[in-house]
Amino acid sequence: MGLGALAGCDLAPLEPTEKPRARPSGLAVQAVPSAPSARSLAMAQFYGRMQADLLAQGLLRTGGGGVDTPYTDTDLIRNFERIAFYDEYARDQGLKKSDGKSGRLRKWKGPVRMGMEFGASVPQEQRATDTALVTRYAARLARITGHPVSVNARNPNFYVFVMGEDDHEFARRRAAQIIPSISQASLDFFGALPRSILCFVITAGSEKDYEYTRAIAFIRAEHPALMRQSCVHEELAQGLGLANDSPTARPSIFNDDDEFALLTTHDEELLRVLYNPALRPGMTADEARPIFRRLFTGQSGPS
Repeated sequence: MGLGALAGCDLAPLEPTEKPRARPSGLAVQAVPSAPSARSLAMAQFYGRMQADLLAQGLLRTGGGGVDTPYTDTDLIRNFERIAFYDEYARDQGLKKSDGKSGRLRKWKGPVRMGMEFGASVPQEQRATDTALVTRYAARLARITGHPVSVNARNPNFYVFVMGEDDHEFARRRAAQIIPSISQASLDFFGALPRSILCFVITAGSEKDYEYTRAIAFIRAEHPALMRQSCVHEELAQGLGLANDSPTARPSIFNDDDEFALLTTHDEELLRVLYNPALRPGMTADEARPIFRRLFTGQSGPS
């Protein structure tokens, strides 16, 4: 079991070719719970052992960083460029690695409205716990970024799926409804998710202005509590525009080493700068570099 097993997967932005279709009136989004299958129970045991093993190694830290993980403005500048301007995976091609070339800045311009959707295998108690978790975290993301982020069940544009092994077909069907232009490679993720992929986020928007307008984060329902919380922290933050991981980022959840389970002070700095109005969607790294250098070092200058 490699240390990279806990890493989330952020698939690159898609370009919708049509407006999202309205949700059919007869669709039950939050399905009536049913008993999990033997396969789902086995997966829960597997992930329970994984969490215990990572904790035994001193990983999945929840403190947000400390005296043993110092970082400098130079670190923040380097890590921000790598995480905000590069993609981990090739656009619309599943788990195919990206070409490693720098892209353009992507983020949300309009309010982010998160909505919870649960599979039939998720019990009511877990639904309440996870809804409260996402609600608190959305409020934290709003405070950090200064951007409107909230839980809005009536009109979401950032969907948070909490679903298990028994819910793949439901997840696949909903993903196709939410993002009609979704590629087959991305859609297949919802139907047959490899055990090594613990969670992921798919973002959608226009390639014309590099604005995110829709996203789906998938969190495995079989994860124990800390791993589910870790997936929520990473995927929802990545879905705001920090799409890549970097081995040099520390203390950070944007690193495949699993050292940190939850958003850190370092990561808060990246999000704060990402949503500074001076950084506009569509900027190249060369265009944005003088701005985010200034923002991280606290220097004054033109926006």
